[in-house]
Amino acid sequence: MVIDAIKNGIVIDHITAGKAMELYRILGLGKLDCTVAILKNVVSAKHGRKDIIKIDQIMELDWDVIGYVDPNITVNIIKDGVRVEKRQLKLPETITNVIRCKNPRCITSVEQELPHVFRLTNRDTHEYRCLYCETKAN
Repeated sequence: MVIDAIKNGIVIDHITAGKAMELYRILGLGKLDCTVAILKNVVSAKHGRKDIIKIDQIMELDWDVIGYVDPNITVNIIKDGVRVEKRQLKLPETITNVIRCKNPRCITSVEQELPHVFRLTNRDTHEYRCLYCETKAN
């Protein structure tokens, strides 16, 4: 299979195998008018298998969302066929409106306009809890 090189765009690399579609959905990549390529289960010497997303356009990305989905991701920005930036991501301390609190008694269930804010409570297990009611995220 041949996937063309990107002249100007973004390559999201080292995504844990099977998580590319979740990232595609959360970032809203289906709404873009450019080419978006998802490569699943690509052989990786470091990780065994990985996913890759190639976006044929430079755009603003929510680094916290990407780090939440998979903190091991590397993001490469390509301009004129050359990588001009490489970012290593990490787990964000807080995430807002990415996941919803599942507690029916949480204030976010009653007050619909409140943002769904989750705090990182355990970096080792990637555990996040609701800022308002302390319910553990899925």
